Order: sequence, then C-alpha cells, then structure tokens
Amino acid sequence: MNTRSMSNSSTSGAHLTRAVLWMTLALLSFSAIAIAGREASRSLSTTELILWRSLVGVAVLGAIYRWQDGNLSGARSTLMPIHIMRSFVHYGAQYAWLYALTLIPLAELFALEFTAPLWVALIAPLALGEKLTPWRMAAAGIGFVGAIFVAEPGLLTGHMQMTASKGTIFAAASAIGFASSMIITKRLTRTDPAMRILFWMQVLQALIAVLVLAGVGLSKGQWPLVAFAATPWSAWGWVVLLGVAGLGARAFGLADAIIVAPMDFLRLPLIAAVGAFFYRETLAPSVALGAAIVVLGNLLNMWAERRARAKAAT
Repeated sequence: MNTRSMSNSSTSGAHLTRAVLWMTLALLSFSAIAIAGREASRSLSTTELILWRSLVGVAVLGAIYRWQDGNLSGARSTLMPIHIMRSFVHYGAQYAWLYALTLIPLAELFALEFTAPLWVALIAPLALGEKLTPWRMAAAGIGFVGAIFVAEPGLLTGHMQMTASKGTIFAAASAIGFASSMIITKRLTRTDPAMRILFWMQVLQALIAVLVLAGVGLSKGQWPLVAFAATPWSAWGWVVLLGVAGLGARAFGLADAIIVAPMDFLRLPLIAAVGAFFYRETLAPSVALGAAIVVLGNLLNMWAERRARAKAAT
C-alpha cells in the first residue's frame, strides 16, 4: 500500500468514525427528546414547553457564539424573512409533535414522523422546481401505505374502524410541517451555516410562543407567566434536557448525513424499546409492519436521489 492510499484510507476511516459518533449522539438525543418532552408535559403546556425549550437553545447557542467570536456577529443573516417563515412553519410542526407525544405510543409517533422525507420528495418539485421523478412517486406511495398501517392497527386483524385518533392526526400533521421546514431550510443553507439557522429558529420560536401565551392569557384575563411559579423543579430539569437534546438532534439534521443516513432508521427500534422500558408500551404488529414499509419507502427515495446525483455528475 502506497503513502497516498494509506492517507486516503486513514481519512476515510476518520470520516466514518466521526459520522458514526454523530449518529450515536443523534440517536441518544432523539430518545432524550421523547422522554423529556413527555415528562415535562405533565407540568407545562405544549406552548410553554416550546418557549422554555427555545430559551434554553438561545442561551446555549448564544454562549457558543460569545466563546467563538466574543459577540453575536456570526448570527447576522440577510435572509431574515425566510428565517421568520421557517420558524412559523417549524413552530406549528413542533407543537403538533409535542402534543402527539402525550397521546400516542412513541413508536407510532416516530414511524409517522419518518414520512417527512417522503413529503419533501413530493413538495420539493412544487416549491423548489425540482423534478418529480417516477422513483420519488413510488417511494412516497410505498411510505404512505406504511403510514396507513401505522395509523390503523385493525388492518392486520380485519377490525378496521378507519378513524384516526387525535394523536395520529397531529403526528401526521407534524410530519408535513417538518417536511415544509426542511424545504425552506434548503434555501437557507445556500448562504447560512447550520448554527445560524438553529440560533434564529430558537429566537423566533421563543417570540412566537410568547405571543401565543400572551394572547391566550389576555383572552382569559390572566397573566400567563403566573402559572410558572407553581411548576415543580423537576419539570425544569426535563425542560433543560429537552432544549439541549433538541439542539443536538437538529444539528445532526442540518449536517451532512450522507454516510450515516441509513443508520437514522435505528431510531425506530430504539424508540420502541424506550417506550416499552419506560412506559410499558406494546408494539402493535401493524405499527411494526407499517414502520418497516415507511423505512423501505425512505430507502428507495435515498437510492433514487443518489442515483440521480451520480448520473448528473457524469
């Protein structure tokens, strides 16, 4: 083996190690988000959770900026209208996800969330002018069949009711919202680094949550911050964990995950294990089958996208 091949092998190995480390941290972060969000929601409303989670993110990212640059100059962006639009979309998706978190099993929530990339495949041609290929349509079709299995447990037993629960509806809505947020993020990443996108998402979502809480409080003749005084200290620990874990998960989502993307699907069996261990949730056969079909649709979509990029490069 010559020096160049040894160097390339070493670089490739280091890159793979870093990618696996990123994915491991992301898997832990997503699991922590589910546990912390569910526990904190016992004491705080969904909007309150978003507010305090966002403030934790602002504090952490602001401290990083201060440590790196001595100020917040690195957070300046010329694309604030797009940041604002993305934050409103992401706020809605995050609200739906956190609300669904309290209503349905973790495995069902995560399986439906995994349809987000398939929604991206369908929406991107309309929003970004990308080509809607037969492969994209096939991947989306397969994934949505899986989502139907997840949403309707009676499909395997023949006892179909065809009535989606409130939690299932909010989980599906969150997937569409996250897909829309991903598409807007594609525009932002052309000029803004991941940390800047994360910082403004936290700042703007905190402001949105304050406005929502103020509106709700005034409509009831109450000052919304009064209720926080009665919140137990244990809830604040969960809020901090939710904020920190959320930053880790979002950072991974904005990073280049080409090598480790297939590992992302380990989230499904991992969260099913978390639900069984911490909350004694059983994994319905139809949910397991539906999740597998959703994963298959995502893998087909990833293969088609890589094939298209390779063809365009030749």
